Amino acid sequence: MQTETKKTYDKLSRKIALTVITVSLAPLILVGGLIFDQFRSIYRAKVYAHLAEVVDKHKDNVNNFLNEKLAEVQYLSRVFTYEELSDSRNLEQALKGMQQQYGRIFVDLGIINENGTQVAYAGPFNLLGADYSKADWYLNSRTKSTNISDVFMGLRQSPHFIITVNSSRAGKPWTLRATIDFLAFTNLVENIHIGETGYAYILNKSGVYQTRPQSNLNRELVLTPYENIQDPVYEDGVSIQLSGGSDGEKYVTVSSLLKSGDWKLVYQQNMSDAFSFMIRSEFITLAIFLTGGLAIIVMALYLSRKLVTHIEFIDSENEMMNRQMVETGKLASIGELAAGIAHEINNPVAIMIEEAGWVCDLLEDEGREMSSYAEISRALEQVRTQGGRCKDITHKLLSFARKTDSRVVDVFLPDLIEEVVGISMQQARYAQINLSLDLDREMGPVRASISELQQVFMNLFNNAVQAMEAKGGTLSVACRAEDGQAYVSVADTGPGIPAANLSRIFDPFFTTKPVGKGSGLGLSICFGLIHRMGGEIDVESGVGQGARFNIRLPLPSAGTEYEVEKED
Repeated sequence: MQTETKKTYDKLSRKIALTVITVSLAPLILVGGLIFDQFRSIYRAKVYAHLAEVVDKHKDNVNNFLNEKLAEVQYLSRVFTYEELSDSRNLEQALKGMQQQYGRIFVDLGIINENGTQVAYAGPFNLLGADYSKADWYLNSRTKSTNISDVFMGLRQSPHFIITVNSSRAGKPWTLRATIDFLAFTNLVENIHIGETGYAYILNKSGVYQTRPQSNLNRELVLTPYENIQDPVYEDGVSIQLSGGSDGEKYVTVSSLLKSGDWKLVYQQNMSDAFSFMIRSEFITLAIFLTGGLAIIVMALYLSRKLVTHIEFIDSENEMMNRQMVETGKLASIGELAAGIAHEINNPVAIMIEEAGWVCDLLEDEGREMSSYAEISRALEQVRTQGGRCKDITHKLLSFARKTDSRVVDVFLPDLIEEVVGISMQQARYAQINLSLDLDREMGPVRASISELQQVFMNLFNNAVQAMEAKGGTLSVACRAEDGQAYVSVADTGPGIPAANLSRIFDPFFTTKPVGKGSGLGLSICFGLIHRMGGEIDVESGVGQGARFNIRLPLPSAGTEYEVEKED
């Protein structure tokens, strides 16, 4: 039976815990998931917008750089004639002036005639008379008034690119060429560096690098685009793609066209690096959610267990109370039975006393001469005495049984205490328990229920008797008026109460008696009844020092007329 009950409570605990966990975690997961998704979308859009802005800004910087250098070369071709520029001294002077004004961005200058031969040169290399008639950059520039070549190695065997401006002299074409410092140009692109893996480079239409690639760039890396963030372009010619690399990583690639579409500025970054802050925030958020969820689960289990334990305790109290009610019902039945028996016994006892008196009268008149007169007189007197005692006992029992009315009346405490003591001390005489009464007959009555006070005193007297019945002792009861209150003390010389139990002595169902000897409700009921009357009850005790219960009840104010309950 206990196993089944435990299983029921365990099942209830699991149901409560599951309900609390579900109700608590479901909204948390839904709201958290929605916020998490919105945060990811907003942060991704923010990162893409930032990268697009950076690439677009650097695209403008590179285009402005190229256009400025082209404009400076064009200005030189307009200011000077072919004849003036064909003089190497004038060309040297022009290069020096440009380098002084713009820095060493311009490496050299040259004049090429209609046959593709460089007829004048100013610069650090020995390129006078160089033949460019078959050079790709020269052939590509012949059909255009101005041109910016791709980066190539050329005769000097170092990467560079050339700006050309085509003019004519007497119907014959000629070309002014200027070489741009490759390092200065490359630095414009290398400034785009974000995070640990973000870098930028420029490609031509054939996919050839036009800037110096990063030292950590894996040239064998193959990117396979799988998603366009905005198709076909993001804004201002900037496009963003997500790609899968041949190394198994995912990459963000942002690109924009340069130089009228001949070049492409490309920015590339590992996705885990580009979204490192978001990933870290997601990890922290997930850790917080998991910690919060774990705390909710632990608290749900703890509270459900505590709640079920409390329910189990209440059920246990209810069960004990039900048993106590059954016992109380039995006691009430026994009380009614005892009252009926006492009433039936009272009549024969009265007859016995009357008959004993009549026999005594006859014996006085006619039996004085009998040899056993004295013995018979003594026996009859004993019959009358013990009969009177029986009549007194049954009278008190009937009087106690009749007083079950809980109405508040004026009660004279000394008389009520004597009446209850008279009933309780019947069993005490056989346990060698002496009675000491100190009752103030001059004190006024208290306003209380007679039946409730009977119950309080009966409980206290019975507890004292039971505490001393093993070795005997003295039950001391005192009653007096003190500081406007009725003071009653019930003391015994029993084993006393341990200090650890004093704070719990009035708790329901707390008892130090063996199982089956007490329910633990007596003192709790006394405590409740006294406080309901507006009084107080406390205990003084120690191991081996006996116990003293002190009761204080309010006395009516002076001048009040009392209607004292009298015995029948």
